[in-house]
Amino acid sequence: MTGRHTRQDSSPATASETETETAAPPTPTILEQMGGIPGMIYSAVPVVVFVLVNSVSSLTPALIAAIGVAVAIAVWRLIRKEPLQPAVSGLFGVGIGALIAYRSGEARDFFLLGIWYSGLLAVVFLGSVLIRWPLAGVIWHGINGDGQGWRADRDLRKAYTFATLLWGFMFAVKFGAQHWLYDANQPGWLAVARIGGYALTALALLGTFWAVRRAQHRSAEAQPV
Repeated sequence: MTGRHTRQDSSPATASETETETAAPPTPTILEQMGGIPGMIYSAVPVVVFVLVNSVSSLTPALIAAIGVAVAIAVWRLIRKEPLQPAVSGLFGVGIGALIAYRSGEARDFFLLGIWYSGLLAVVFLGSVLIRWPLAGVIWHGINGDGQGWRADRDLRKAYTFATLLWGFMFAVKFGAQHWLYDANQPGWLAVARIGGYALTALALLGTFWAVRRAQHRSAEAQPV
């Protein structure tokens, strides 16, 4: 009898432990995928270092300093066990930008990769609206693992179309402003524009979140009880 009670008492605990062990970890948000607010700050530091060193010295020391800072940040993030992808992509971007600037001998070319990357993203996001596969929805549900069934919901489709247009125009603005500064050969202001672009990214994220939440609320109200 004692043995039966022991087995009955232990069953719920075992089931609870099993559920805890098999529970899937929470899916990272888009902001977390980008490294969060610290990730944005980390990515701005090599740019600031590059401009400051270039203003008081020359191109080569500025490139070495920017790469050194980017490597130090990547190592620091790995030691702290922070997400690997933002650290690696940030280091890769700084390295490619430094290589382009070194080969051309012009400080403004440090920003060239980022400028054309923004232009490419503007075309891709706006183009996805034209083919009726708004990229904001594809990415959002791809990260969350929800599939692409959202396209059958009219409210969600409109919300993601709005969000995709928002991202497309944001990238177009970044491309236009930085390309103009590049033509004017203003590396200092290019750094300001690059860092200021993070504020536009934050606004695009907020706009996406607002549009999707609003559409989900409408869809829930439209469903029969």
